[in-house]
Amino acid sequence: MDLAFIAFIVFALTAVASAIGVISVRNPVHAALSLVLTFFSVACVWIIAGAEFLGVALILVYVGAVMVLFLFVVMMLDINVGPMRTGFVRYLPFGLLVAVVMLVEILVLIGIKAQMSVPLSADPSAGISNVEWLATSLFTTYLLPFETAAVILTIAVIAAVMLTLRQRGGTKRQNPGDQSRVKSTDRVRMVKMAPSQSAPAPEPGSLYDSPADTEVKP
Repeated sequence: MDLAFIAFIVFALTAVASAIGVISVRNPVHAALSLVLTFFSVACVWIIAGAEFLGVALILVYVGAVMVLFLFVVMMLDINVGPMRTGFVRYLPFGLLVAVVMLVEILVLIGIKAQMSVPLSADPSAGISNVEWLATSLFTTYLLPFETAAVILTIAVIAAVMLTLRQRGGTKRQNPGDQSRVKSTDRVRMVKMAPSQSAPAPEPGSLYDSPADTEVKP
């Protein structure tokens, strides 16, 4: 049993334990940190298995983008986050624990990769890394399916935007074209008013309770 197999088992158990923590803890902050640890542990498993590209993509896409989306959803929900913000220091131990576990996983990966003289590859006879093999296959053999998938995803994004931009009654909308063409005369209007011939009498005992102050000249 070599070190790579032991690390594979440890990373897999860490991913399973953190995934259970995501659905078992009641605090949303702890659940989000557990989900980050789950994604990172699964990425480490893929890197050990030789899928470096999938591991890096998991960290960049899920940890860097999907987790941000989850946090925005949590912020938009009608949740009383006041008590959670008051005791921010109490989340520090759990956050440090997650950070230490991720640091240990990174160090173990560096040690395992340093011991490997030949990089892992989907084609061992080629002697190239997984990322190079995937890029070569993707942009040569599978170029047409790759471009087709890109067009389909682009159409899906446009369709989603068009569905969300439908007209709704009772809502205020902005027109950026009208806002950029606005002039000062459209926003400010000078109004001339005739001067008042009489002023209201000041209250007795006020600072302006004197004939000189109350007299208004036409």
